[in-house]
Formats: sequence, C-alpha cells, structure tokens
Amino acid sequence: MKLVVRTLLAAALTLSMSSAAMATFSGQVWIPSTDAKGFKEVNISIDNYIRLSNSDTAGTNYYDAGVTAGVSPLEKFKFEVGVDYYTDNLNDSNSIYSAHPIYFNFKGAVPEDAFFKGMPAVAAGMFGIGTFDRGVTGGNTMSNIAYGLVAKTLPVVGRISVGGYHGAEKNLGSDNAGVLASWDRPMTEISDKLWMAVDYMGGNNAFGAISVGAAWAFTPNVSLLVGTNVYNPGQEGLPGGKPTITTQLDINF
Repeated sequence: MKLVVRTLLAAALTLSMSSAAMATFSGQVWIPSTDAKGFKEVNISIDNYIRLSNSDTAGTNYYDAGVTAGVSPLEKFKFEVGVDYYTDNLNDSNSIYSAHPIYFNFKGAVPEDAFFKGMPAVAAGMFGIGTFDRGVTGGNTMSNIAYGLVAKTLPVVGRISVGGYHGAEKNLGSDNAGVLASWDRPMTEISDKLWMAVDYMGGNNAFGAISVGAAWAFTPNVSLLVGTNVYNPGQEGLPGGKPTITTQLDINF
C-alpha cells in the first residue's frame, strides 16, 4: 500500500548516534515492502518523524518530501525509482542533513502469483543513496542499504514479509546488516479505507526499529498514515535515539 521509508544516516559518530531517516520507497511503516509502483504511476509523500522526548540524547526530528515513480511497462516486473529531500531540525552548517538533503532509492518487484499460483512476491532494491562522502571521519550521507524481501498473503491473517538488508559500514558502523520483517493487512472488518502494519528492522544502528502504524484512505489516491517508531534497543543514548511519532501523507497519480 504505501509508504515511506526512507533512510539515511550521517557517518560522523555523534550524528550516527542521534538520527536516521527513511526514504519514500513503497513500503510499510518504516521498512520497504514488496510493492512497487506500476508504469507511469507517481507517488508524492510528505513524512514527519517527531521525537517523544526533548532530552539532549533523544535525537533530532526529521522531515522527508519525496517522489517515487514506476518506470517498467511490464505487468509482472515492476520497477520504481525515487528521490527525496530530507532535512532535520538543526538547519545549520554543522548538519550534513541540511547541507546535503538529496537521496535516491530504487526497487524491482515481482507480485504474488506472477508466474504460478501460490508464488510469493519478491523484491530487491536500495535506499539511503546519499550524495556526500568524506569517509568515516569526514562524515557521509551514503547509507547505501541493499535489501531483499519475499512476501505472501495468507487468508484472514494478512500479508507476511521477511528478508534482510546490508548497508555501508562506514555509515552504519560494524552492525550494518539485519533482518526485515512485517505484517500488514487491510482492516475490511472495520472499513475498506483502513490499513494497518507492524514492521521490524534488525541491527544495532540508527535504522534498527520496530514500528506500528495505521493508514486511512480519504480518497483512492490520498492516504494518511500515523504510527510510532521505537529504535533498537529503544533506550535513550543508543543509536536510534528516543521513539518518534510519524505522519506520512501519500498522494498517488
């Protein structure tokens, strides 16, 4: 169905301990999904992540405006590309997020049942592709996270997705890989407009988090997701910082 997204990290140690950002690939609450935009479909997403604490070690708030477009004319193989303008609430010359706000992502995906009945959906791609790199000591925005996912929709239960990721060590540190997992489901018992998801990104880095969210489709092309992100291991002063509340507005064309 949606969403966000996406993610970047400054490689300077002090920044890597305080903030991450998701890019607006087609996804769940925080991680990518096996969905991808169809040919000529365009998504505009405006995402906010607001800290639930104002302590010095909570991490920054951050904001992401992105465009994602489907570029593959093949029905059974979708491919999307995206670009994001990401910034934090520092807005000064010491923040590489403010100084280098452009990031890229891409994904290829094959939907469920594409080639035979019962076939799971599969997807692979990258996100957090930044534009600034001066190495570990100079700082960089190039998380360069490559990932793969498989997903299957089960009757009543909903869709289960599992996979893994690997990112740039100089940006994420030595714990730069982990599992991806999620559950999502349209809540048709309540309303056809309601969708819910829970996702998890492993790793003791600024991307690692468990997230929960619900989205409401105001029209077939406009939806708003509201959720929360608790970063691994979810304690003050550790890589992801304090939890955030996220709102994600999606407009599809």
